[in-house]
Amino acid sequence: MNWIEQALKRLKTEMAVVVTVQATQGSVPRGPGTRMVVFAQGEWGTIGGGHLEFQALAHARLLLTGQTQQTDLRQVLGPSLGQCCGGAVDLSFERVSAADVQRLRTQLMPPQTPLALFGGGHVGKALVQTLASLPFAVRWIDSRDEIFPVDVPAGVDCEHSNPVQAAVADLASGSRVLIMSFSHAEDLDIVVACLKRLRERDDLPFVGLIGSQTKWATFRHRLEDRGFAAEEIARITCPIGVPGIAGKEPEVIAVAVAAQLLQLL
Repeated sequence: MNWIEQALKRLKTEMAVVVTVQATQGSVPRGPGTRMVVFAQGEWGTIGGGHLEFQALAHARLLLTGQTQQTDLRQVLGPSLGQCCGGAVDLSFERVSAADVQRLRTQLMPPQTPLALFGGGHVGKALVQTLASLPFAVRWIDSRDEIFPVDVPAGVDCEHSNPVQAAVADLASGSRVLIMSFSHAEDLDIVVACLKRLRERDDLPFVGLIGSQTKWATFRHRLEDRGFAAEEIARITCPIGVPGIAGKEPEVIAVAVAAQLLQLL
């Protein structure tokens, strides 16, 4: 999302052209609705790279300088462009200025899915950095107020909650939940709060808990002791992350978890 804000900031002082993929046919690098913002020098975003984008950039700059008035272009991704995708892309070109900033913010920003991240430790910090450029509205929650860094990415909402599980009650409906607090006791309290909410409202599509199979076996027994049925406990995903990634470094875990969330969108 950061490139959008950077482009809009620059647009306040420079003219630009917004290039939009309007329609596609066959195999193409990006789908309809994909946009990039082209300035006289430099651009933000991408419509898929390659010669398709090279031609689009050239046409946008012709429009910027008044050397053409053509605002649509059809590109066939065959031998003439040196790309073997085999499809076709219809592009539109729109000159924009500072007066269009607010409208473009709405158009360029993709729909964002609410996500609650419980835990400000090393993996939590890595995850926030990874998720900041993805279509998630992140609510970062910890019982320790001093845990959040000063350089939190734009759009991430930091929240101190003590007890930490109290924050589960007012999560946005449809929130994805990731649980990775500094203690297993807090993790369990958050899991219990999520399961109770699922009983009442059934509006948390994904609840993921960081941990090993051993940790999860212990949690299952404790949840059973608290009266949760097997089908309720099965709503919790543990371990988290796409399978096949064995690295334990925070950044590696963050990529694996972000990939899993994207798969489930």
